[in-house]
Amino acid sequence: MSMFDVKLLRGAKLGLMVVGLGGLLASCGTTTPLDTYSLSAPRPAVTAKSRKSVQLLVAAPTALKALDSENIVINPASGSIAYLSGAQWGDRLPNIIQSRLVQSYENTGLLGGVGRPGDGLAINYQVLTDVREFGIHASTSPQTAVVELAVKLMDDKNGNVRATRVFRNVVAVHGSGNNSYLKALDQAFEKTATEIVSWTFSAM
Repeated sequence: MSMFDVKLLRGAKLGLMVVGLGGLLASCGTTTPLDTYSLSAPRPAVTAKSRKSVQLLVAAPTALKALDSENIVINPASGSIAYLSGAQWGDRLPNIIQSRLVQSYENTGLLGGVGRPGDGLAINYQVLTDVREFGIHASTSPQTAVVELAVKLMDDKNGNVRATRVFRNVVAVHGSGNNSYLKALDQAFEKTATEIVSWTFSAM
């Protein structure tokens, strides 16, 4: 197991449980365990002033059905969608994205509070995210990992959208196999999350 495998699997406790259960079922001859992955939460180097009076809510991202699952999307040809064989996310992809965005904001140390709905925050702003694309383009040369998230920053006091932007990052896949695909996806997401956090502070 590579260092990359360890990093991804440690971040997906649910995924590890699924793998363990899969192993038990495999011993009974009923299924084959899947490789289970998560995403990294970056530590953005934000130069903005501290906003300790601000509390931020990261809403659950929206996504089309193809992306709103534990399946990892791969596009074998333009306009076609398939799922990566032998691999899965450790949770529904929108849940993982939400969790890692919360951690990314927290990693700045600049906000008074960051959380999800139900965390009991006195909310100042909401971050609303739509997952437009999150997968592997297998028909390109080189193959690429593409992450595209549309983000709105909404003032929770009056419901006005302060700013909106689409973030898109493309990272070339180096090597072959699921680990190479997921490493590139992780890198594309880290870039995207870093850009989202920095943009949020500039848009407040």
